[in-house]
Amino acid sequence: MNSILITGGLGYIGSHAVKLFLEKGFKVTIFDNAINGFKEVYKILKPYGDLTLVEGDLRNPEDIQKLFSNNKSDAVLHYASLALVNESMEKPEEYFRNNVIGSLNLFEEMRKNNLKKIVFSSTCAVYGNTKYLPVDENHPLEPTNPYAESKLMVENILKWYSEIHGFNYIILRYFNVCGANKEGMIGYSKKPSSHLMENTVRGALGIAPFKLSCPEVDTPDKTPIRDYVNVNDLAEAHFLAYEYLMKNEENQIINLGTGTGNSVNEIISKVEEVLKVEIPKEKGETRKGEYAAIYADNKKAKELLGWEPKRSLEDSILSLKEWYGKYPNGYGE
Repeated sequence: MNSILITGGLGYIGSHAVKLFLEKGFKVTIFDNAINGFKEVYKILKPYGDLTLVEGDLRNPEDIQKLFSNNKSDAVLHYASLALVNESMEKPEEYFRNNVIGSLNLFEEMRKNNLKKIVFSSTCAVYGNTKYLPVDENHPLEPTNPYAESKLMVENILKWYSEIHGFNYIILRYFNVCGANKEGMIGYSKKPSSHLMENTVRGALGIAPFKLSCPEVDTPDKTPIRDYVNVNDLAEAHFLAYEYLMKNEENQIINLGTGTGNSVNEIISKVEEVLKVEIPKEKGETRKGEYAAIYADNKKAKELLGWEPKRSLEDSILSLKEWYGKYPNGYGE
């Protein structure tokens, strides 16, 4: 049986990968400190296959040593990180400590145990203010916030670990992730939420007031344009990346997005259209570290992995309606 180690597997994006790999017949080990993730994920997904949860923190080398003392995985999917742009502008030291030093601790233990294949979750935020659209993998890298900078630093560490220690990696640069498992089994549970579509659906369902927190930017409707990719499509891309990694020795950096940009106002209008409601809007605290527009050139993902995003904005909205119908305030509530 193939075996995979998934850091951050109790979190939003990682949990969808855990479910998919279990369905593919893998033995899955989750490593998570359960601070930003949720233990309910383990209980929900345990019946799907051979699933183990090891609780620990990447900032603590002893926790990782304990993990590897009993783990014989084929590869690592590294999701675990802090990932809020606005928070990173207020607490940069936490982002560098958690995302960079935590990743370095993981890589060191992988090296010592001769486990050198890894799929790393990065972000389109490493590109910063766009010089051209759509953004391909060769776009200049100019992070505008500590979160993005921390991800780029880890990318660079991986490159040197490949050069010096023989690591084999695929770096996946996500665009804006949205949606949930279509049966409403797992989904986005963080509070406060930083995800536009999730917050808009919660507002539409009357769960929480919707607050508009984006800055005014230089786009046609003055709201930021982003590329919204479904979390299940993202999980499928990780499985294809794992398969590529096991068959090929070369390293790759790949964008994961739909190739289409939608503004904040367009997403709000789409949620109102799909759910047939008008959402009351309040002005919230303006987020820092944002830029005007970005959406993906995803040709490389299509050509190299055979990956195509399958789910529409409407699919994502309806899956969130299902999720919040079951868990209006997240897991356990």
